Amino acid sequence: MHIRFHRRDVLRLLGASSLGAAALPLFAQEPKLPKLVTVSGAITEVVYLLDAEGQLVGTDTTSLYPAAARATPKVGYMRQLSAEGLLSLKPDAIIATNESGPSVVLDQVRSAGVKVEIIEADHSWGEVQRKVQAVGRAAAREAQARELQAKLDAEWAQVQQRVAAFKGRKPRVLFVLSHSASPQVSGEKTAAHAVIGFAGGINALGGFQGYRPMTAEAMASAAPDIILTSTQSIEAHGGGDRFWQRPELALTPAFRKRSLITQDALLLLGFGPRTPASIADLHEKFAAALA
Repeated sequence: MHIRFHRRDVLRLLGASSLGAAALPLFAQEPKLPKLVTVSGAITEVVYLLDAEGQLVGTDTTSLYPAAARATPKVGYMRQLSAEGLLSLKPDAIIATNESGPSVVLDQVRSAGVKVEIIEADHSWGEVQRKVQAVGRAAAREAQARELQAKLDAEWAQVQQRVAAFKGRKPRVLFVLSHSASPQVSGEKTAAHAVIGFAGGINALGGFQGYRPMTAEAMASAAPDIILTSTQSIEAHGGGDRFWQRPELALTPAFRKRSLITQDALLLLGFGPRTPASIADLHEKFAAALA
């Protein structure tokens, strides 16, 4: 026997009057998730790890990982943003670091009613934590962000314990930034300086902050055991052999052993969720270079 129910009978069974319930939708609509623009490759990585990539309406040109991020609409380089470009994507929130700008552009975007999350970039593990928390807030995925942070904190603690337990000599490491024809070397208060220390090395150059041109005098005084650079720098030089042909490098202990370590620039300097893996890899290569 088949029993047929009319719609009004179903509504009565649900505890609503036929008149009042008729005006209600049968299915509740899902809440609208915020639309995001990310200005930092590391911040974009967090968005993907939180499964929030469907909320991305734009990223900056440093957002190259994962590969899918390359296909997102681009708002330009992180230090050369435009209010028109950002607002044209109609985001609800923009997540950036204090290295992004110009600041007047971000002020204009705020004035237009868009939420702007600015994360302090100080080359610490705290910076990574702040990025995860900021994306969680902006994307309305705070519970997922807490889970991700706990996982990353555990990875970071494990790597730092491994570095601390190492009994060998700390290598002198020189970071060379060479994406153009005029190579530069890193001093203090740089991402490279922090990364070298976290991985158990010593920055071969100190006494100044930021970057300086790579000179013969700087190479001779630094006397690095290892040259650290990005894969992009080596590609810009036309390969490792061409890189070692620079005369300044011949003045270093690293030149004699051709001791060169490379990593992708975003992985190496981005201070994103892959930082524990980056530091673990560098620490192993530092130790191998001195063996």
